[in-house]
Amino acid sequence: MEQVVEIILASGRSAIDMALYILMPIMVVMLAVMKLLDTKGVLAFMARLMTPFVKVFGVPGLGVFALLKMLLVSFSAPVATLSLMHSNGMARRKIAATFAMLLPMSQANVVFPMMAVGLDMPIAIATSLIGGFFSAALAYYVLMPAGKDNEPVVEPTYPDAHSKKSVVQILSDGGQEGMRITLAMLPMLMLTICLVNGLRATGTIEWMSELLAPLMALLGLPEAAVLPIVTKYIAGGTAFMGITLDLMDQGLITAQELNRMVGLVTNPLDIVGVAVLAAAGARVSEVARVAVIAGLAGIALRSVMHLIIF
Repeated sequence: MEQVVEIILASGRSAIDMALYILMPIMVVMLAVMKLLDTKGVLAFMARLMTPFVKVFGVPGLGVFALLKMLLVSFSAPVATLSLMHSNGMARRKIAATFAMLLPMSQANVVFPMMAVGLDMPIAIATSLIGGFFSAALAYYVLMPAGKDNEPVVEPTYPDAHSKKSVVQILSDGGQEGMRITLAMLPMLMLTICLVNGLRATGTIEWMSELLAPLMALLGLPEAAVLPIVTKYIAGGTAFMGITLDLMDQGLITAQELNRMVGLVTNPLDIVGVAVLAAAGARVSEVARVAVIAGLAGIALRSVMHLIIF
């Protein structure tokens, strides 16, 4: 019993250190900047600029907002855009393309904090776009049959945002949102680190690492990478981040090895992520299977790219 208490206390200390000294500073600053850009209409301008390009891949203009929210805010931020697509009766093929596009992409709530430990953000965003558009085109042109859903519909658009708040107030609102997101991560961080420490104490991690060591060696990854990869697809990106930061702090995973994993693990395609995005509406959940299949193809493409680059 004493050993269990020690594991819990050590896990709590590790989680709090990560949240206060790594996650919170970055999330506060990045969310404050993103809030300002959103409020001043910069994101709307970027969306209009990208719309002609994304339509080639079956993604509607509104889908650009979902893309920007995923890359610059968090994995759950695109839910509002998907919900708007659902409520306005957008064609299912276009919803499927947008949903599929999001699944291979790196979510900002994982990428921003991990920049502090060496994650290459420009490469992560570039491969996100390539993998995302590949998945969108696969869903739109191959996996979704053309039919009545292919009929033209009026696409809703976001107007430029305006706010009477001062720049300082806007930055403060964004910073507070960053703090809320960080604090919301704490329970999952504590639980996952506690789980890892418990698995170590029972020898389970060693058994899993030995079993998958040949595959990890083939991919140029250490045995220690087994646990964060498995955890990501079960518990989500936040859990992956917590475990990876802990392993990097112990010197078991390097920055280069982290970047080799990025294509495989920094995306919302896991049990938690798919459930959150699919909850945006009935029309969204109806195309979830197609989006997941296309998303897996995009993740495979991203994974290969990161293994080649790094």
